[in-house]
Amino acid sequence: MFDYLKGYVVAQQRDAPNRSFLVLDVHGIGYRLSVTTALLKAYPPSAEVVQIFTHLVLRDDQMTLYGFGSAAERDLFLRLIRVNGVGPQLALALLDTLSLPELVQAIVSGNTRRLSRTPGVGQKTAERIALELKASLAAWRQDTNVPAAGVPNATLREELELTLFALGYSDREIAAALAAVGQTPTLAQSNDPEAWLREAIAWLSQQP
Repeated sequence: MFDYLKGYVVAQQRDAPNRSFLVLDVHGIGYRLSVTTALLKAYPPSAEVVQIFTHLVLRDDQMTLYGFGSAAERDLFLRLIRVNGVGPQLALALLDTLSLPELVQAIVSGNTRRLSRTPGVGQKTAERIALELKASLAAWRQDTNVPAAGVPNATLREELELTLFALGYSDREIAAALAAVGQTPTLAQSNDPEAWLREAIAWLSQQP
């Protein structure tokens, strides 16, 4: 029904720990959009016009408008909700726990442990997501130019994630750090866990 909306963010709302909403004023009409926490932080109320991609979900007597920072993020959301057992809120939780490149990488590589770290995603659901989407997402990632995660292989990524998690960093902090330091060409080609950890911790220590 709506491809995207352009307007001013006039309010932010939380009605549960994992449910975030933006109110977008578009020519005097306030649209309430269910969004990720990351998008909520990215778009505080301001006089700046923003564009948010949308998808309308109709359930019984309820209509919910979901908002996304990019068309690619919305496309992945649509693919996720087609998987049996994955509803809109669970799909949004996956997008909230992992960045877009990290989530795609986890699915394509079959990293069910990574997927099941999302609240509400059990091992069986994670396996179903990977089984149903890994092949199509591998091609989709190339077509949409979604960057691949920087860590060169799944074994190294798992080792880094476990170590950083043990040091007290959150999933989102870990994903952001590995994606950031993975932009360094020499590191992206390295399988040395100590080099990756050193750079990731250094990057994390510089964040506010």
